[in-house]
Amino acid sequence: MESRFDAMSRKSLTRRSSDSLTSFLEEVRRLPERRGGGPGRLIFALDATASREPTWDRAARVTGEMFLEAGRLGGLEVQLVFYRGFEECKASRWMAEPRGLIDLMTRVSCRAGQTQIRRVLRHALKETEKERVHALVFIGDCCEEDVDELGRLAGELGLRGVRAFLFQEGADPVATRAFRDIARLTGGAHCRFDSAAPGQLRDLLAAVATYAAGGVKALESFADRSDRSVRLIARQIR
Repeated sequence: MESRFDAMSRKSLTRRSSDSLTSFLEEVRRLPERRGGGPGRLIFALDATASREPTWDRAARVTGEMFLEAGRLGGLEVQLVFYRGFEECKASRWMAEPRGLIDLMTRVSCRAGQTQIRRVLRHALKETEKERVHALVFIGDCCEEDVDELGRLAGELGLRGVRAFLFQEGADPVATRAFRDIARLTGGAHCRFDSAAPGQLRDLLAAVATYAAGGVKALESFADRSDRSVRLIARQIR
């Protein structure tokens, strides 16, 4: 009997009509190998507190679709990090096989709690000390922490060459300031997205996956044929 997960995966694989996703796949096929022959490494971090619950399942489906397709081409390892509840912050193993990532995301439920962005940044620092991390993606909607402390950690990430890409759901002004500062200090980018437009988030994540796998030139090439939000990311990191 076909499992719910297999059915979801099969359904996702049939959605190949999107021009932006097709462009992403074509770009990844053309990506040069990194020096040393290793894959790009990307930490994918999410806020899983209660305020994110309405759009969590949708974000998981969008992310799963993109990484399922990208993983078929190789060249990218992903580690999932999320926080929720009372001081709960977890990290998965590094995964080159997207099915494991999708399965894990579909089993995560949101729980009330405060943000723990500093723990995400500290974790990224520890991981890149072990082996180079090429990009950090964070998706969230608020920030309840000391912005100066976050800036210090972001500066350390920037010195180690880890660019942070922060995608903000909503327009909370405190989060906007914090996310922009983290992006600036790491040489990354900050962008708001519309939770009612899953295609936009998919394209933004595709852009960062392209950067992690092929660098700035690959991202610029992808951005040239993408929408305004993706071009904004490319401009911010030049």
